[in-house]
Amino acid sequence: MAPRRTLTRLLLAPATAVAALIGFAAAPAHAAVWSSSDQWGNYTTSDGYILYNNIWGSGAGAQTVWANSSSNWGVWANHPNTGGIKSYPNAKKIVNKSITSLSSLTSSYNVTVPSSGAYNTSYDIWDTDYDYEVMLWVNHNGAVGPLGTSQGTVTLGGHTWAVYKGDNGANQVFSFLRTSDSSSGTVNILPILKWIKDTKGWWGNETIGDVQFGYEITSSHGGLDFRTNGFNVSSS
Repeated sequence: MAPRRTLTRLLLAPATAVAALIGFAAAPAHAAVWSSSDQWGNYTTSDGYILYNNIWGSGAGAQTVWANSSSNWGVWANHPNTGGIKSYPNAKKIVNKSITSLSSLTSSYNVTVPSSGAYNTSYDIWDTDYDYEVMLWVNHNGAVGPLGTSQGTVTLGGHTWAVYKGDNGANQVFSFLRTSDSSSGTVNILPILKWIKDTKGWWGNETIGDVQFGYEITSSHGGLDFRTNGFNVSSS
């Protein structure tokens, strides 16, 4: 899995004017507070979340992200039916607390995702130095899979996960794939971070920076809608 999202990336060629128009046309019928078809289009909500279009992969097509709030946003994407991740549109909350200083870190989600295409709906959690990446897949569809080798299964944070450990050349990646797809729920994230630290010893007392949630899209040929009906991150 290539380094991405909040890390430095090679810029893709700008989308054509036609592609941009297609993207805007696919935005929700109601007028959203904000929308963007820009590759790196971003928007900060009144409650401190950052929405990010984040088209970073090779061979990407048109994509438009829209938002009314951190808990009501979505994306229309028309990426070709080819391999390789094209984008990770997401909403991000910055935590900036070490694992041992956190007494709680939870998140709730509610999404509507298409039945076709290749994608995963996932949390992407980073330490502040971007040395480590923790992915929590809550659902996935099509020809997609995690980086690394299987580490078995574990029940943590209210869910049972298949665990994978890998390295993309820039950072360590720990992937947790929910063993059954879910479109809504609550994840207690802190026990997962502590399991990585205390049980497996894969990292130390890292400072958690970004908690991102969104859609890692490989293909969505013809244009598909991904909608976030509810999302929040709470930490103390």
